[in-house]
Amino acid sequence: MTNEPLLEVEDVYAGYVKDLDILQGVNFKIYPGELVAAIGPNGAGKSTLAKTIFGLLTPHRGKITFKGENIAGLKSDRIVQRGMCYVPQIANVFPSLSVEENLDMGAFIRNISLQPLKDKIFASFPVLAKRRHQRAGTLSGGERQMLAMGKALMLEPSLLLLDEPSAALSPILVNNVFEQIKQINQTGTAIVLVEQNARKALEMSDRGYVLEAGRDRFSGPGIELLNDPKVGELYLGVSALH
Repeated sequence: MTNEPLLEVEDVYAGYVKDLDILQGVNFKIYPGELVAAIGPNGAGKSTLAKTIFGLLTPHRGKITFKGENIAGLKSDRIVQRGMCYVPQIANVFPSLSVEENLDMGAFIRNISLQPLKDKIFASFPVLAKRRHQRAGTLSGGERQMLAMGKALMLEPSLLLLDEPSAALSPILVNNVFEQIKQINQTGTAIVLVEQNARKALEMSDRGYVLEAGRDRFSGPGIELLNDPKVGELYLGVSALH
């Protein structure tokens, strides 16, 4: 791990309506190759943080540095070109296109042969290889989530933002998706994991941030947060401690 963060969010205020900030001075950082979870109750600002980092919302105050450059206020397409990809919770694939066509669309800004990249994605997600000619709209929830991640990986980003990847999935599919996230991270891609499934997210993360009311209330190694009585009581349910 280098001493320089890959991404650093400093004292950021942002929201959807003027003068009504959801993020209230949030701080967050991730180093190259790390997997960092952002957890917290509904309305804490987790998804707002991901959208602000990715340029879908412009911060009213604060600084967002990616690879040493202040990207606060930069448009999403410019941020993608710098090596960051975002997988939203919903509407994250093109339902009328095939699996393979979705992967092609994921690499729209690359002027290289896409076949080696697609082969790599299919090797990582064997279920997608089996369904390569199937329309994305006919995939199960878990398969669709894997396709959304595969589509983002076609750009070989240094940072992947995942917004609630386990939302609305059955427990078995949740395990599959989390397994894939771990594998992606092991290839060297840094991942910001915004997740409702706090316990599972912290178990697999290098570090975590607990957001509450738009602020980073706790931060530290994932396992330490998982075993912190205050975090357990407030966000995981007391049973998480036993």
